[in-house]
Amino acid sequence: MSISAIGRKLSLDRRTVRRFARASEVEELLTKAECRASLLDEFKPHLHERFNAGCTDAARLTREIALLGYRGSDKTVRRYLQPLRSALNPLSSGPASPSVRQATGWLTRHPDRLTADERTGLDALLERSPALATTRELVHDFAEIMIERRGSDLGAWMTAVDTKGDRALRSFVTGLRRDLDAVTAGLTLPYSSGPVEGHINRIKMLKRQMYGRANLDLLRKRVIHTV
Repeated sequence: MSISAIGRKLSLDRRTVRRFARASEVEELLTKAECRASLLDEFKPHLHERFNAGCTDAARLTREIALLGYRGSDKTVRRYLQPLRSALNPLSSGPASPSVRQATGWLTRHPDRLTADERTGLDALLERSPALATTRELVHDFAEIMIERRGSDLGAWMTAVDTKGDRALRSFVTGLRRDLDAVTAGLTLPYSSGPVEGHINRIKMLKRQMYGRANLDLLRKRVIHTV
């Protein structure tokens, strides 16, 4: 039979079949297997030293011993290191990181509405990220401007954002400056456009209900009778 036929019959790779077929005696196969198994022998002390020092990345260790003369693959190194990894005690997992939605809620909600666990998580998050602590301070200041209607302080707040705010806040300030007078009035005066918006939405609802079914006269009568 041919090499390919034997490989198909025994479900073996052609190279494996060829190696066995061309071997003149059993000792030749054992010698080759022994040579393959001993590729790492002279580099094992280095691997053990680096592994005990905390470097457990097989790819990195392979690059290191390659500089020392190793000519094998990283798969061989990975297989050799696997029992060493299994012998290590599993590392204790730290607390789970908050999601973006959780962190956003902690930053934008009133501090009095946070639970004790949420306040603890927020404090730990701000301690790890000074940039996020600055963002939280700016968001808190803007919330106070809205609640207390201190529109006169808006200019100073936007200047602070320009100086130390992140890109998202600076983009928000750019939008405020496009209609600064209206924004300042909205943060100062007690008036609200809520009732007007409500009437507009009601008229839009009536219009959509009648789309393609009636003319402007009927729409006018419906608006008048629903006031």
